Amino acid sequence: MILSFRNRIALHYMIATAIIVAVVFGIVFFVVQETVYQNLDSDLTYEAEKHTDEIKMLGDSIQFINKAEWAEIEHREIQVNPVFIQIFDKNGNLMDKSPNLNEDELPFRKQEQFGGYFNENLNKQAIRQIQIPIEQNGKIKGYVVAAMSLESSNMVLLKLRHVLVISYLLLLAGLYFISRYLAGRSIIPIRNIIETTNRITKNNLNERVNLPDHKDELFHLSSSINELLQRIENAIEKERQFTSDASHELRTPLASLKGTLEVLIRKPREQYEYKEKIRHSLSEIDRMTAIIEQLLLLARLDSKLNTNNVVSNKALKVSLPILIDEILSRHKDEISNKGLVLDLDMEITKEAPVPQYYANIILDNIINNAIKYSTKNSSLKFTVTDAETGIICEIKDEGLGIKKEDIEKLFHPFFRSDALNHKEIFGNGLGLCIAKKAADAINAKLVVESEFGIGTTATVTF
Repeated sequence: MILSFRNRIALHYMIATAIIVAVVFGIVFFVVQETVYQNLDSDLTYEAEKHTDEIKMLGDSIQFINKAEWAEIEHREIQVNPVFIQIFDKNGNLMDKSPNLNEDELPFRKQEQFGGYFNENLNKQAIRQIQIPIEQNGKIKGYVVAAMSLESSNMVLLKLRHVLVISYLLLLAGLYFISRYLAGRSIIPIRNIIETTNRITKNNLNERVNLPDHKDELFHLSSSINELLQRIENAIEKERQFTSDASHELRTPLASLKGTLEVLIRKPREQYEYKEKIRHSLSEIDRMTAIIEQLLLLARLDSKLNTNNVVSNKALKVSLPILIDEILSRHKDEISNKGLVLDLDMEITKEAPVPQYYANIILDNIINNAIKYSTKNSSLKFTVTDAETGIICEIKDEGLGIKKEDIEKLFHPFFRSDALNHKEIFGNGLGLCIAKKAADAINAKLVVESEFGIGTTATVTF
């Protein structure tokens, strides 16, 4: 049987309380029972010891003194809770007994010959007995057995047990319904959460769960759901913006390629014209290929950030100075064409190992940007230092610089600062975004500082 959350709370609360109440009621019952028995045992001990002083021993015979007077007292008085006394010899043979026993006899127990209390039956009625030895000169001559009725005590205990059992059942029933009611009130905020989340769709992500008045677990749950919704809304908004920007970036070379091909088929042309248009088309295809490759790399980095699957790529290390040298070798033509002067300052005393895959992505994009936006015949400075926080790589150019208001947007996909004023510089605004994703994947820190018209400094801390 599948119970609702409300009923499960009530049931669990009822079970826990039932166990506690059962233990308490059990303790109450056994304490009362023990108290009743202690009172009876105290009276029995008193009576047995009192009548031990009222016996006489004649050889092997043990008898009561003034038994006739004892019988006369019993006839004159009404005894509410009579005491039965009986004497046995050491072998358990009956010697004498109180007049109120008439023809009945109290049982003798060999295992109780050295004293003790026990329950027995007399004329099908419950009695409580004590059996103590009679000693003379250090030798046991017989036993005195005293008994009192247990009927009234058992009646009290039986009624107490019935009262406790009935009270227990009524308490559990009432407790269940009260718990169910309180549980229903307690989960009202959960119902509100369910209703709100059911209303939220992809096109309605701005709605939020109302926070409860009390800052308890439900408050934190509601707050966490709202934060999750905010993250989802931000992610979807970024996805929409990214899709829009990617479509725009791909649409431009596609439109150029389509226009070029349409011009070619309008009329017959000279061979050089075909070569020129085909060369232009190939450059546009290369441009689209570069954009697609960067988009795929960006998607892979996002995937690895979300799954933390970067262990294998972080395992392979390379020396940072060697990696910088390799990247500069790949860009030697661009460096030579611009006449850039390289200034390398390696302030380290060891190899400075860094994750090869991610460090290559980060530094290649930063160095590529530094070369593209540097002015001709300017200086490009590389500084590598070993600090307590990690290995610090600083790349400083003397290029166009970035406007102050654009600094915070540098890591957004497809963002290019002041792009209209330098159309001759090829780019799509994905380089720094990719570098930042790669840095986040290995917990590296990437900071870009720039002054418009003077130059830009990118600092990576591995």
